[in-house]
Amino acid sequence: MASVDSTGSRVSGRLRSGDILHTGLVVALLLGVWSVGGLEVSTGKVSHLFAINGSTVLLPCTYASCIGIKNLYFNWHYNDNGSMIKLCEAVIPIEGVEPKVSVYHERVEFVGTSKGNNISILLWNITYEDDGEYICFARNEKEKNRNHSASYMLYVVDQMKEIDTTLTTIIVSVVGGVIGLSILGMVIKALVINFLLKDDEKNKECLVSSGNDNTENGHSGAKADNKGTPKA
Repeated sequence: MASVDSTGSRVSGRLRSGDILHTGLVVALLLGVWSVGGLEVSTGKVSHLFAINGSTVLLPCTYASCIGIKNLYFNWHYNDNGSMIKLCEAVIPIEGVEPKVSVYHERVEFVGTSKGNNISILLWNITYEDDGEYICFARNEKEKNRNHSASYMLYVVDQMKEIDTTLTTIIVSVVGGVIGLSILGMVIKALVINFLLKDDEKNKECLVSSGNDNTENGHSGAKADNKGTPKA
C-alpha cells in the first residue's frame, strides 16, 4: 500500500507541475499580448525643435492602441524647472468622437483630432520663456488605465544659424582632385603603353625589312660574282 501511495503522490505531483507550467505559459502569453497591444504615445521621430522667437510652433503628439480606446484621458504639461504646468487636458470617450478640450494657457490651441489619433497642440508667439521640455501624456481606461507619455524639447533662438559648409567644400574639392589626378595618371599610363607597343611593332617591322634586304643583296652579290668569273 505504501508503494501505491508513493506512486499516487508522484502522479499527483506531476499533474500539479503540469498545471503550474500551463498556467505560467498562459500568463506569459497574456503579458506578451498586453505589452504588444499596449497604449503608446509618440512625439515623432524628431523629438526636438529649434524655433525663432515670436514664431508659432506645432508640438506634435499621437497615440496608438491595438485594442482600441475608451475614455482616453490626455494632457500636455510644460516642465518649468521641475514644476509641471498643465497646458490642456481632455477625454476622448471612444474612437472617432472629438474631445472637449480644456485649455489653461492663453497661447495654446488644440489642433488634434481623434479620427487621426492626433492630440497635438499649437503654441502661438513663442518667447524665450517657452524654451524647455513639453510632455504629452495619455491614459486608456480600456487597458485598465494603462498610461504612457512622451516628451518634446523646444529651443527658442533669436535667429537660425547658417550651417558652415566651408570644411565640407574643402574635403569634397580635395577628394575630387585626388580622383581626377588618379584618372589622369591612368590615361597617361595607357597612352604611354600604347605608344611603346606601337614603337616596338615598328622596330620589329624594320628589323624584318632589313633582314629581307640583306638577304636579297647577298643573292645579288653572289650572282654578280658568278658572272664575273672568267672561263679557264
